[in-house]
Amino acid sequence: MLLLEVISGERLAKPERGKMRVHKISNVNKALNFIASKGVKLVSIGAEEIVDGNAKMTLGMIWTIILRFAIQDISVEETSAKEGLLLWCQRKTAPYKNVNIQNFHISWKDGLGFCALIHRHRPELIDYGKLRKDDPMTNLNTAFDVAEKYLDIPKMLDAEDIVGTARPDEKAIMTYVSSFYHAFSGAQKAETAANRICKVLAVNQENEQLMEDYEKLASDLLEWIRRTIPWLENRVPENTMQAMQQKLEDFRDYRRLHKPPKVQEKCQLEINFNTLQTKLRLSNRPAFMPSEGKMVSDISNAWGSLEGAEKGYEEWLLNEIRRLERLDHLAEKFRQKAAIHEAWTDGKEEMLQQKDYETASLSDIKALLKKHEAFESDLAAHQDRVEQIAAIAQELNELEYYDSPSVNVRCQQICDQWDSLGVLTQKRSEALQRTEKLLETIDQLYLEFAKRAAPFNNWMEGAMEDLQDTFIVHTIEEIQGLSTAHEQFKATLPEADKERQAILGIHNEIAKIVQTYHVNMAGTNPYTTINPQEINAKWDKVRQLVPQRDQALIEEHARQQNNERLRRQFANQANVIGPWIQTKMEEIGRISIEMHGTLEDQLTHLRQYEKSIVNYKPKIDQLEGDHQLIQEALIFDNKHTNYTMEHIRVGWEQLLTTIARTINEIENQVLTRDAKGISQEQMNEFRASFNHFDRDHSGTLGAEEFKACLISLGFDIGNDAQGEAEFARIMSIVDPNRLGVITFQAFIDFMSRETADTDTADQVMASFKVLAGDKNYILADELRRELPPDQAEYCIARMTPYTGPDAIPGALDYMSFSTALYGESDL
Repeated sequence: MLLLEVISGERLAKPERGKMRVHKISNVNKALNFIASKGVKLVSIGAEEIVDGNAKMTLGMIWTIILRFAIQDISVEETSAKEGLLLWCQRKTAPYKNVNIQNFHISWKDGLGFCALIHRHRPELIDYGKLRKDDPMTNLNTAFDVAEKYLDIPKMLDAEDIVGTARPDEKAIMTYVSSFYHAFSGAQKAETAANRICKVLAVNQENEQLMEDYEKLASDLLEWIRRTIPWLENRVPENTMQAMQQKLEDFRDYRRLHKPPKVQEKCQLEINFNTLQTKLRLSNRPAFMPSEGKMVSDISNAWGSLEGAEKGYEEWLLNEIRRLERLDHLAEKFRQKAAIHEAWTDGKEEMLQQKDYETASLSDIKALLKKHEAFESDLAAHQDRVEQIAAIAQELNELEYYDSPSVNVRCQQICDQWDSLGVLTQKRSEALQRTEKLLETIDQLYLEFAKRAAPFNNWMEGAMEDLQDTFIVHTIEEIQGLSTAHEQFKATLPEADKERQAILGIHNEIAKIVQTYHVNMAGTNPYTTINPQEINAKWDKVRQLVPQRDQALIEEHARQQNNERLRRQFANQANVIGPWIQTKMEEIGRISIEMHGTLEDQLTHLRQYEKSIVNYKPKIDQLEGDHQLIQEALIFDNKHTNYTMEHIRVGWEQLLTTIARTINEIENQVLTRDAKGISQEQMNEFRASFNHFDRDHSGTLGAEEFKACLISLGFDIGNDAQGEAEFARIMSIVDPNRLGVITFQAFIDFMSRETADTDTADQVMASFKVLAGDKNYILADELRRELPPDQAEYCIARMTPYTGPDAIPGALDYMSFSTALYGESDL
């Protein structure tokens, strides 16, 4: 009856004799009605059973009452009463050795669990270090006595019963342990406050680590760029083709081996930066500002400078190779023409300086005069070659040929000798003309032979020079043009052979006349040094050079055909890969603004998409191989495609960066959704509204589009001054840089801020105040007792001393520390 009065809070009627049972049932019914009004369901328990002394029913009711009023209100992290009480016990005893609470029966038999609960909250009451696991009686009695004496917890259990029972009564132990929970309820609040602080500090520590990682990665990448750009800007030319080819090979190694990892580092750096900023926004922290010169924009600018230097270096290399190729060709041409000219001029000065006309007969004088006229014709014919030699030397100087000094010396010697020949020729002509009146006889046949033999000889020398001339072509059309010119030359050979026969006929006629009339001509032509043997020898040389020229043209034609095959092979692949990259870029753009399934589904789809793109890499490598073959073949243009390898490389890098950025945006949306508690339906609604007003599918909204989107989502933004002020406030949040556009991430951040609750500096400050026992400061020992060791030391190292009027030695200012966590002051 007394128990029922305590439960119901009412004074029950004292039963009289004879009416004892009726009154007892009435009293019990009042208590049962009160219990039912508190939401306790009593199944198969009636007042009659309790009055009649049914022990099983009575004990069941008592357990129901205990469960309702002592245990049911216990809740730890949204678990049931029993699970919550067990979780509370496990957390409180976790630091203690030999304590492993898994249930409410055998886990408590050794008594260490009860002692650990008391020591955790009141360490001065029990010397836990002296307890032994093999002495459960002492442990249990110590815990029960201390709890009864100092914590006002009645001795509900008996140590002998617990030790002597294989499985102690679960309900009895749960009831007794719940008394500890209620006794230490104030400490529970401190634990909750400590958990909040741990959560905030963990976020802050993680963000600081991400910031350090970003700074290191940015520094390393910028240092690599700083070292690489001077190498790419080095434009010191080499003197030989082999040295320049080695420079080109070094550049290919840089493109193939050194740059790709840095492209990946740059992409990863941007992803880390975006992830960090998202986490800072989600935890109400100020945005991360990297060190000076290490912003993403600074890295992008440095990367742009690198690629600009890279492009300029490649163009310089190719131009230098073309220049050296041209120089080698010109130098060889100069040597050939100079050798031919020097061979022709050999002995000409000595010949012109002879004074044989002084003792010659009249016929000899006539012959000398005609011979000199033939020489002047020959000299005039060689004028073009001298001009060509000078022009080639000039071009070699303009192209900065490394051996220009020796070329200039040889060219100057040829020019000086040519001038000397001109002066000597003029002097000899004047001398012969003075004696011309003395000359009456001239052999017309010799003269005719000389006149016809000289140009024919020049023609043969020119033909031999042309047939031995080197050539450089870059297309099949050019080699076909040379072949056509060569065929035209061969077509003139029959006529030239007729001319040769005619000249030889003149010489034969002279011999016939000499033999017939016994003329004393000493067997030589006084008008020319050309003889039939020389003509025949040169003619045979021309005939030998023709098939050699044919073979050279055939080999060059085959080389140009191979070059054309390489062009077409590269173009066929580039014309497929280029549009494929463009198509994938467009498809990724569509995926980023469309809604298909959950964010996880979209993320899975994008990662599969990324995998398919990465699997395309072998085709890019194959195209790189074809491009290398083209460069090794010195092919500089390709009319079969508009795509260059540079276009493909840039497109491929942009494709990899775009898919990585798109995946990162979806991951940030998942972080935003999970951190802010936004449901998938809300996220879909936000995306649908955003896409609806994104008319141009650019992935951004203008100011008016954003305003219409907010109104469609239920925001009250009128056209009056108040509405305009509210919209201006919202725009300052979503578009702090006043760019006039709102991205989807900024839109989601704003909507999540409007629809979800977040931790604030005031909440953290209130949590510290609970740990401090409502003081305006907190002590280091209190932090070490309530927080994990690493986070306690983190706070102690960063909290400034408290300087208020109630300060004591060792007091720490947790208020300024809390505001600093959210960027409201300097940490």
